[in-house]
Amino acid sequence: MKNIFVYCILVSFLTGCEGGKVMYERGELQSMSKIAEPAWQKLSQKKIYFGHQSVGYNIIDGISKIMQSNRSIKLNIVKTTDPAAFDQPIFAHSDVGKNDDTDSKIGAFGEYIQKGIGDKADIAFFKFCYWDIRRETDIKTVFSHYKAKLSELKAQYPKTKFIHFTVPLMSYQDGIKDKIKRALNMEIGPDVDNIRRNELNEMILKEYSGKDPIFDIAKIESTLPDGTRTSFSKDGKIYYYLASEYTHDGGHLNDAGMKIVAEQFLINLARIAEKS
Repeated sequence: MKNIFVYCILVSFLTGCEGGKVMYERGELQSMSKIAEPAWQKLSQKKIYFGHQSVGYNIIDGISKIMQSNRSIKLNIVKTTDPAAFDQPIFAHSDVGKNDDTDSKIGAFGEYIQKGIGDKADIAFFKFCYWDIRRETDIKTVFSHYKAKLSELKAQYPKTKFIHFTVPLMSYQDGIKDKIKRALNMEIGPDVDNIRRNELNEMILKEYSGKDPIFDIAKIESTLPDGTRTSFSKDGKIYYYLASEYTHDGGHLNDAGMKIVAEQFLINLARIAEKS
């Protein structure tokens, strides 16, 4: 009975404990209707390379579905790293590196660019996976290696526009055990993992905002259609997480998530193409 009493007391105080959800911040999702037909036409003529892993496939699937219903968007999506494929307009994509090995992804992207894609691509980018960045990750080293490689590539291929991605997030663990741990100020692994991702994203945004194009996928994943951002507090600071409405397993995107992220990504690409 004593244990049950303590359990009930803890649950009753959960909503007022540090580490809980915060839903008052606002974001903004852009409308595809704001992009004029000439911008889509210009985008369709670009040579683009995208290096990724699983969430990248979610984005590609989302783009493919959008193109089925929007005839203005005509991208030649091909899975390839063959430089010869870039002799014509293309949206090329491929796996890069291995999950849980950021250096392998940085290295593979650099290798593909330097083996011929960089001589032809108008736009190039790659993204880390949420699983690459966790509590034990040395994010300062990851960012240092990333920054060095992108600086090298930008110097070698000044005609290629490189886009920086923030790191995708995972959803918030909100079971009874998780709530009790937060009430007792105990560490919850997924919370710390998302904190690390948020911290690396802050580094990316601070370094490249106003200098290079950035696709803030973490911001999109944490912004609901009404503009509400999904976040939690820890030690007085706000961190973002993947909205449960956008995922079927806590990390990959479901149909709703694919659509939201793909739409925002296409808008981002169209605006880059429009300016080039």
